[in-house]
Amino acid sequence: MKSPRGRHRHCNEAPIDLLSMKAPFTSEYTARFLADPVARFAAAHTRKLRNVNAETFDAVFFPGGYGLLWDLASDSFAIKLIRDFHAANRPIAMVCHAPAILRDVKAANGEYLVKGVNLTGFKNDEDTEIELLHHLLFSLEDELKLRGAHYMSKANWEANVVIDGPLMTGQSPASAAPLAEALADRLKA
Repeated sequence: MKSPRGRHRHCNEAPIDLLSMKAPFTSEYTARFLADPVARFAAAHTRKLRNVNAETFDAVFFPGGYGLLWDLASDSFAIKLIRDFHAANRPIAMVCHAPAILRDVKAANGEYLVKGVNLTGFKNDEDTEIELLHHLLFSLEDELKLRGAHYMSKANWEANVVIDGPLMTGQSPASAAPLAEALADRLKA
């Protein structure tokens, strides 16, 4: 069913963090996205996560961005989706700040899902370098370590992909393509 403005009722324009459109967050993929009318249309007509039947997907990929610290990190639907995918051993890929969504996810035994798990994500030194650490709702690195994660990082802005079971994480924007490739390889197997 379409709304009076012609958009589907359950679709919204995906918010794009303006900071992510500036160096060092941009790449050749940013330019490709901006020049691709199909990709731009898809971003302008994105279904809300709650309106997607996750059971019809083999994997989930959460891109980064600071906004998710304020919304998806505490979203009960996103938390349940991750818990369900993990329990079913379906891949969960997360890059940059997306692993912050893991902060409050608990396993069936009541322990934090990240306890004893190897992972990565945007690190404090990277947030500090761009003068954002003290403006964020919480530190992804600190919160995941507090919950027992084995947080693994490399030099600032370096590609770093860490895979532990169904959980696949990437440290910084440079990790997005290698993480996507690792996910594609996992799905081929």
